[in-house]
Amino acid sequence: MRRRERALAQRDPVMARLIAAAGPCTIEASHERPPFETLASAIAHQQLNGVVAKRILTRFAALYAPAEFPEPAAVAATDDAALRGAGFSFAKIRALRDLADKVISGVVPSVTELHALDNDAIVERITQVRGIGRWTVEMLLMFQLGRPDVLPVDDFGVCNGFRLAYGLKGMPRPRALAEFGARWAPHRTLAAWYLWRAVDLEREKKLPRAGRAPKVAVKIARPKPKTGNTRKKKKPRRVAVRRDSRRRRAKTG
Repeated sequence: MRRRERALAQRDPVMARLIAAAGPCTIEASHERPPFETLASAIAHQQLNGVVAKRILTRFAALYAPAEFPEPAAVAATDDAALRGAGFSFAKIRALRDLADKVISGVVPSVTELHALDNDAIVERITQVRGIGRWTVEMLLMFQLGRPDVLPVDDFGVCNGFRLAYGLKGMPRPRALAEFGARWAPHRTLAAWYLWRAVDLEREKKLPRAGRAPKVAVKIARPKPKTGNTRKKKKPRRVAVRRDSRRRRAKTG
């Protein structure tokens, strides 16, 4: 890891400053964790606070005690009421069942297969699971398999860290970030980790000052729509006013 950090720092001066400010990378891959456990956990975390998701997973695992985590076949045989009681929504229950089915059928690779397949093949197979997108598989590649050259260009934290570290005026477009990040290969996982750290450093007011921003396409912020009634009020007809004034003069006369 230290050799990779030195190699990345030599390729990009901004990364060199980030590495010096954030310190050594602490990614620890859990190579032998079953993919079913990793992906079920990812489904639980979707659109939820991490603390809430952890509670749901604790209740979920407790349904199958004394096993630390259930096997796919056990989840497939569990009724919806029990899974709802653990805290899963109906959409996530459907995703869990589809995940269990695809692990059993072999669509989702086993641990042994994962180590033999390249990144694109793993993404192609696992994204067939309901509710699992490319980002989720990229997290598996990075934190379970320890693949060194993964850049999740759709990750908000990575994009925001890039914006902050490189002094952009907006969030980079995914394709533009992928093109710029090609210079970090074959250490793009490490680069992504330091871009996440850039957000923390900015919060702590320790982020190194950005130099001249690179020419990278950014997303243009759309103006917020105006609220309230924007219709123009019609002006009163002058003719009606004149007739009323004539009637008042006739009466007083």
